[in-house]
Amino acid sequence: MKRKEFLFFQGGIHPNDCKDRTRLESIQVAPLLDKYTVIVGQNIGAPSKCIVKLGDDVKKGQIIAEAAGFVSAQLHSPTSGTVKRIVTCPNAMGAFVPAIEIVADGNDEWGSPFEPIDDWKTAAPAELKQRVADAGIVGMGGAAFPTHVKLSPPEGAKIDTLIINGAECEPYLTADHRIMLETPEKVIEGAAILGRILGVSKIFIGIENNKKNAIKLLRFKALGTGIKIGGLQVQYPQGAEKQLIYSLTGRKVPVGGLPLEVGCVMQNVASTVAIVDAVVHGRPLIERITTVTGKSVVNPGNWRFKIGTPVAKAIELCGGVSEAPRKVILGGPMMGFAQKTLDVTLTKNSSGILLLSEKETEQYGSDPCIHCGRCVRTCPMNLLPSSISLAVESERFDVAEKQHVAACIECGACSYACPAHRPLTQHCRRAKTALAAQKKALLK
Repeated sequence: MKRKEFLFFQGGIHPNDCKDRTRLESIQVAPLLDKYTVIVGQNIGAPSKCIVKLGDDVKKGQIIAEAAGFVSAQLHSPTSGTVKRIVTCPNAMGAFVPAIEIVADGNDEWGSPFEPIDDWKTAAPAELKQRVADAGIVGMGGAAFPTHVKLSPPEGAKIDTLIINGAECEPYLTADHRIMLETPEKVIEGAAILGRILGVSKIFIGIENNKKNAIKLLRFKALGTGIKIGGLQVQYPQGAEKQLIYSLTGRKVPVGGLPLEVGCVMQNVASTVAIVDAVVHGRPLIERITTVTGKSVVNPGNWRFKIGTPVAKAIELCGGVSEAPRKVILGGPMMGFAQKTLDVTLTKNSSGILLLSEKETEQYGSDPCIHCGRCVRTCPMNLLPSSISLAVESERFDVAEKQHVAACIECGACSYACPAHRPLTQHCRRAKTALAAQKKALLK
């Protein structure tokens, strides 16, 4: 790519990336556990519907919950064993949701994996897309949006560009970085498979410049493929959909719009590799790479965990902790969610487990807004977070709506920049939740 193709999006911040603890740690494979508690709803959209019952024997890769609609995803057993209980357990957001507890039989035996599609280059795009759906693949960068839906643009939409998100701009997280370093061929092949499904030849892989070894390696592996690797400015939230599209293509997704409106489809690096496993190797999505890190973690690293792995067990596999953490976050510090309990289990979109110490989580009181404008300068969506926040404090959600709170991507940049330590991101999230509830009530 030529330098002129690199653009800088407006706003954003540049926090310490804190990736040194794990960026050099190769991916380790977690040992087979005695049991897994698999949360049933692991995707945006309709939660999948449980199709197993107490006492059922299941095989690795067997469907245990079916997609409940088009915007839904299949769910497969992470190992072979017996369904011990159908329970409720907390998810990453703190809500109690249905889950399937599977006691492993120790064999980790596959059931009937998919037939590999040997020559995907000549396979029909519809066949490849159906395999993605059958494998239960979702956006593994955090959103968990069913991938086959993204690959099904409405009739008339003109998609000409595919973007693979390897930015991994969240501090602390290095799972995608290690995926690119350890399985670069899969990243390139997965991008090519996605290109065939969408019928596009213009493919970009966007990576922040703090991962120069991954940029160099993928550029070498991509020689002759036509896939372009973009080394991008280290600026959070570079990996956000609208910002990455602008950085690589110069196209601006309209407020309230979708990438397809500017001819783009975006997929995460981990999802791209999962597509290769599904198409070429016939394997559904039952595991993912997760970073476990923080000053109190004895041996921080990047691990290949099966879905349904308890957070407490994942921390134990890293040697436990040297001191009790003040906060445990699923995801990164900017967009992740603090956990009330370690009983939560890992899902398809669990990119990280972050343990923060007492010193790293100094508690601040929220002070009145001093109208400094820092939140406005850092907002990558050109919003007025301070004004929205004041409206929310007064419960004037109608005012927040007029100020386009729906466009907030909840990146946390405004809260990070605020010298008064105001919960700006939380206020935006509260406004969106309240407005959605009001609209739902009107439909009844």
